Amino acid sequence: MYRSRLDQNLGKQTLDYVSSISDDSEIAFYDIIGSQAHAIMLYENKIITKLEIKKILQALEKLKKEKFQNNSSAEDIHELIETLVIKKTGVKVGGKMHTARSRNDQVALDLRMKIRDDINILCKCILDTIETLVTLSEKHTDTPVPLYTHLQQAQIGTFSHYLLAYSDALFRDLDRLYAVYGRVNESPLGAGPIGGTSIPIDRNSTARMLGFKGLVENSIDATSSRDVVAEYVSAVTILMTNLSRISEDLIIWSTSEFSFVELSDQFSSPSSVMPQKKNPDVLELTRGKTARVIGNLVSVLTTVKGLASGYGRDLQEIKPSVWSTSKIAISALLVINAMFATLKVNKEKMKKVANSGYLTALDVAEELVKEGLPFRTTHKIVGHLVQAAYESKKSLSQLTLAEINKSLKEKDIDSKKILKIITSINAESSLKNRTSQGSSGTSEQKRMVSNRKTKVNMYQTGVAKRSNEVISSLDSLSKKVKSLV
Repeated sequence: MYRSRLDQNLGKQTLDYVSSISDDSEIAFYDIIGSQAHAIMLYENKIITKLEIKKILQALEKLKKEKFQNNSSAEDIHELIETLVIKKTGVKVGGKMHTARSRNDQVALDLRMKIRDDINILCKCILDTIETLVTLSEKHTDTPVPLYTHLQQAQIGTFSHYLLAYSDALFRDLDRLYAVYGRVNESPLGAGPIGGTSIPIDRNSTARMLGFKGLVENSIDATSSRDVVAEYVSAVTILMTNLSRISEDLIIWSTSEFSFVELSDQFSSPSSVMPQKKNPDVLELTRGKTARVIGNLVSVLTTVKGLASGYGRDLQEIKPSVWSTSKIAISALLVINAMFATLKVNKEKMKKVANSGYLTALDVAEELVKEGLPFRTTHKIVGHLVQAAYESKKSLSQLTLAEINKSLKEKDIDSKKILKIITSINAESSLKNRTSQGSSGTSEQKRMVSNRKTKVNMYQTGVAKRSNEVISSLDSLSKKVKSLV
């Protein structure tokens, strides 16, 4: 339909190569309502008549129920929808629908509307997951567990502290998407192919009808820039890397060697040969799907990095990367949220491991600091005590006075005071004494749980408001369509 300048149509193989119809089903609805808003604006500015707008809107309403076939001769969804409108209304009417716009601003519009909706869905999914994590945290503010650095036991903490660490990482993912939304929620419609139009249109009118907060004003920028798309995929990629790290922890903790947690059967897989196996396949797939999303980001960035100003057909290729990224992330969040909601926590095993080994070593060193010793001195003293306990196959609290005296290099240190300290410190006292802001101390856990609950409620209000603003605008557009039809 668009090949006015060219004498020949595309051959079948060439059409298959250039067509994006198979990828465009994700934006068909947005293209239809974008066309409705544009047509209404043309009518309101006396560019088309009342009879023409009625016929165009009737045709577009019918297309909302249509299943678009991949075997169309159209190159993309924009051409296909316009072709079908013309078939239903005739070219004298339907041929006016495309007045003062281009496929270039159409596809930019559809992308932004799709991403805008996906961001709202993702934000809600993230908030649901955070809420589940905070609820689970509240049940485990006094559940001791080893904290690790370099995958080696480091300090005693609480299981809630791990869960709140995940929730805080997800809050940052939420912040990133929340900020991207503002840049996505601007309308490029009416920018034309690249330089605007001489026809007296009202770009702000279509923006309002479609629920946008403003315009991508510069017509070159509106049609050829995809930085907000890259920013969106980037934010989701960071989200997925966080989900992948969470998955790795749960995979390790669900092993027989750790047995800190057990996944529900609905999130586990058996072996085809070994009947005893309960594999964390869903978590492993989250790691694998994260790699795909990282690949999507690389694809988007490498597509746009060398493009000159103005629309290039290369941009067509970023759409599948966006759809894939959204779908994977939404699914991953739904699964991980449900997984945490059904997670079995082995408190006794966590407590047993937390009380074994030398996890109170730093606590002993800090108690000696309170006695006036330099930290570097206490670090050395406790290091020697740990070595003595290790060689005797004892815990720190089991060392005798004689063993303490033998291990001390500094002869002016009161060994009886050290004995009193090491026998008085355990997992519970360590967590009680840990009071620095953001620490794994019991009191801090309760404060942070309360704080995160408040934060979740605030974001839920904001996300709901944004979603409702879009829904309200599109409802108003739908009513306008009905009144004109």
